[in-house]
Amino acid sequence: MCLTNEILSEYEEIIGFHMGLEPAQATLKVLMELGNVEKVDIYFRWNLIKDANDNKFTDCALACGANYLVTHDADFKVLKKLKFPKVTVITAEEFGDVLKLGGA
Repeated sequence: MCLTNEILSEYEEIIGFHMGLEPAQATLKVLMELGNVEKVDIYFRWNLIKDANDNKFTDCALACGANYLVTHDADFKVLKKLKFPKVTVITAEEFGDVLKLGGA
C-alpha cells in the first residue's frame, strides 16, 4: 500500500473527526510502521479526477506504479477509459479475489 503526506493528512482529519486526535495519530503511526506500506512523494499532478480531492489517490498510484487503485468511489470510473496513464481501478471485493488467487 502506498501513501503520501496528503493522503495521511486526510486520514488523520477523518479519523480525528470521528475518534479524536490521539487515535488518529496512533493509527497513522501504525500504518507507517507496517512492512507493506510505502510512503511516496508526488512530483507530478495529473488532475484526472473531476473531484479534485480524489486526485491525490490517483497521483499516488501513478507515482508508486501501483498495480491497482482500490475504491468504490464512482468518480474513479473515468480512469477505466484512459489508455494513458494506465491505472487499474477495482473494488475491494475484486481486490479480495485478486489476493485469493495470489495475483497481487
